[in-house]
Amino acid sequence: MRNLLAKLPPAVIALLLQTAAFAGVLLFSRTAAMQFPPLLFALLCGALAAMFSLVAGLARWWLLIQFLFAPAMVLMLALNIPPGFFLAAFLILLVVYWSTFRSQVPLYLSSVKVWQALETLLPEPQPERNFTFMDLGSGVGGVLVHLGQARPDGRYYGVEAAPLPFLLSRLRIMLSGSTNCEVKWGSLWDCNLAPYDVVFAYLSPVPMDELWQKARNEMRSGTLFISNTFAVPGNPPQDMIMLDDLHHSTLYVWRL
Repeated sequence: MRNLLAKLPPAVIALLLQTAAFAGVLLFSRTAAMQFPPLLFALLCGALAAMFSLVAGLARWWLLIQFLFAPAMVLMLALNIPPGFFLAAFLILLVVYWSTFRSQVPLYLSSVKVWQALETLLPEPQPERNFTFMDLGSGVGGVLVHLGQARPDGRYYGVEAAPLPFLLSRLRIMLSGSTNCEVKWGSLWDCNLAPYDVVFAYLSPVPMDELWQKARNEMRSGTLFISNTFAVPGNPPQDMIMLDDLHHSTLYVWRL
């Protein structure tokens, strides 16, 4: 069963388990001829969904979400909040996070200290040659604009899949006047890494092994692969830079 569920995104698994929990509690109440109050029914659904999630091997933080999901729905309905509020909230989350439920890569914003540390890792200036930098999942473009202004001898590229961060990064680049920065809307998995001297990523633990394989297959010898906060399992970096920022970020650096 676990092998079958492992092929699905965690959000889909969680929804299936919620549905199974609802069906289980409903079947029990009908079989036992018991009428549960709505909140108690929801709490039973939540407890069963959390138990299913534990057995299915979902991450621990999913257990709390699974337990609270149905009771939160009952409480929201009791407050009689207009449906338009939930539609608006859904649309906002959609344009900010887009396919996070599938990619398991949420929106993380790098700190200014990370931007400054990246400056020290860029290639040395060379006459008549611009180095190239790629930010995979470039968010709202902070890394690109900062580096573009700090090291104008480079060309800075980003790829972002979520619509709102992509539009904000385009606007940020335009307002900054940075002519050496460019961001494209799309999946990082469709981005060929061969042209870039430095590739930077701030994603999540989930895709790091696959991303490392992509970097090894596509990046040229002597180029740099840098990950903020998330290491590659089983592949120790050649260098680590620990930063005293809000998130206690660490830059992991590999030379291909």
